Amino acid sequence: MAKILVTGGAGFIGHALVNRLLEQGFDVTVADLKPSRHSGVRQVVGDLLDPQILETSLTPGTDAVIHLAAFTSVLKSLAIPYQVYETNLKMTMDLLERSREVGVRQFVLASSNAVVGNVGSLAIHEEMILKPLTPYGATKAAAEMLLTTYQHAYGVSGASLRMTNVYGTGMMNKDSMIPRLMRAALAQAPVHIYGDGEQVRDYIFLDDVVETFLTVVTRGLSGPLTVGFGRSVSVNTLVNMAREATGIPIPVDYVEPKPGEMPAVVVETSRLRSLGLIPQVDLPEGLKRVWEDFKHFD
Repeated sequence: MAKILVTGGAGFIGHALVNRLLEQGFDVTVADLKPSRHSGVRQVVGDLLDPQILETSLTPGTDAVIHLAAFTSVLKSLAIPYQVYETNLKMTMDLLERSREVGVRQFVLASSNAVVGNVGSLAIHEEMILKPLTPYGATKAAAEMLLTTYQHAYGVSGASLRMTNVYGTGMMNKDSMIPRLMRAALAQAPVHIYGDGEQVRDYIFLDDVVETFLTVVTRGLSGPLTVGFGRSVSVNTLVNMAREATGIPIPVDYVEPKPGEMPAVVVETSRLRSLGLIPQVDLPEGLKRVWEDFKHFD
């Protein structure tokens, strides 16, 4: 039975991923700032920047680390760059060094297409030069470089999953666009949109992301991997799709765009699909599932 540490395993993606890992028979340790709701896992609650928490979480005999714990807001990272550095980069470095010390064979990093910065309307792919625009993107890009170094210098096989906008059930506490739309629909209140709403984004459903992580771990894959649906829509189109999914005419307030806002995120997913990983949940169906989840959340 393979032994895996999942950092951030009590979070949105982490909770669903740990469920799948347990179903597949993995021996899972969850390290998070808050307790996990899972039974059958070893839990370490605390900050991985604390050396004692790190040592307790990542023990000899661990086969793989899936590193999800991070500061994840691209735009909010502009206000607290040093905190983002500590959480996203120093923590990754500490985990990699501990992995080297205890003999971890595989390290899977949750990364982002924010590492490439603004490429206009070009389709983002794995071979693009990294030119991040924000502290969030910069720390993810630097973390990828550290991962590559530890693979070549120390034999820790590393994969960086560059995710687009992940959405799905269980995201009531998230502050990304889709949960904001769902909360606006419930309250029948306006949702704020930065700029004119014509910026385009790729959205991928949680279940498809979880299957990608599982495949990368079980097959021992390495290198960067763009993880998205492969079809982008404008924010205005997303609003209309949310209106259709909820049956509620969600009003919109357009506000000034923030620095670091990319005009387009269009991704090339040929490598993902070559691995047999074809996203199964399209946006209209995914929005309906999220809406049902929000309606019944207590």
